[in-house]
Amino acid sequence: MKKVYENAAAALDGVLFDGMLIAAGGFGLCGIPELLIDGIRQAGTKDLTFASNNAGVDDFGLGLLLQTKQVKKMISSYVGENDEFMRQYLSGELELEFNPQGTLAERMRAGGAGIPGFYTKTGVGTVIAEGKEHKEFNGETYIMEEGIFADLSIVKAWKGDAQGNLVYRKTARNFNPPAATCGKICIAEVEEIVPVGSLDPDCIHTPGIFVHRIIQGEHEKRIEQRTVREK
Repeated sequence: MKKVYENAAAALDGVLFDGMLIAAGGFGLCGIPELLIDGIRQAGTKDLTFASNNAGVDDFGLGLLLQTKQVKKMISSYVGENDEFMRQYLSGELELEFNPQGTLAERMRAGGAGIPGFYTKTGVGTVIAEGKEHKEFNGETYIMEEGIFADLSIVKAWKGDAQGNLVYRKTARNFNPPAATCGKICIAEVEEIVPVGSLDPDCIHTPGIFVHRIIQGEHEKRIEQRTVREK
């Protein structure tokens, strides 16, 4: 099966539809699938729900889709640094489902493993627990969280091969691996596509069996908060 596509538009062709749930990898501005996000923006797909650690910033990442009003709901653990997100949420234009960061990662991992729900102590006694099933184990109270089963996963890796095997670099490894597994279709963008067999099998973070399409492209290296000292 051919997995390598020329660009984001080609890789997304026939996959997108209005109202879909998309799991997006990345942490802050590190390791976000910026080319695929821009491809979704250009496609004009709307009423989208995104499960993502963050919502990007105003002019980069998922912030671009907020500007074009293509996002209906965010399932996130951190939504700072984005004025447009704040404006839309406070005005009632955007739905928000807050998740503790570890819970969000585990919801993605659970979905990828075919697990519909799990219990965690995180969030017990807070607004996070409202409306969720509570259960006691060994005298401790837990709440049930549901696995995320996305229509599409979009991730960004450092290297990949034509079979879809992926290697992430440093912080990009946080949310990309669980996001990659929980979608019915996974599309990856990489900085470099390398020959099949050149990746050390012990260093592959996402096996190609999870990845359906892959593209190579040029990426920005943004710094979310730049701090400098006076000379």
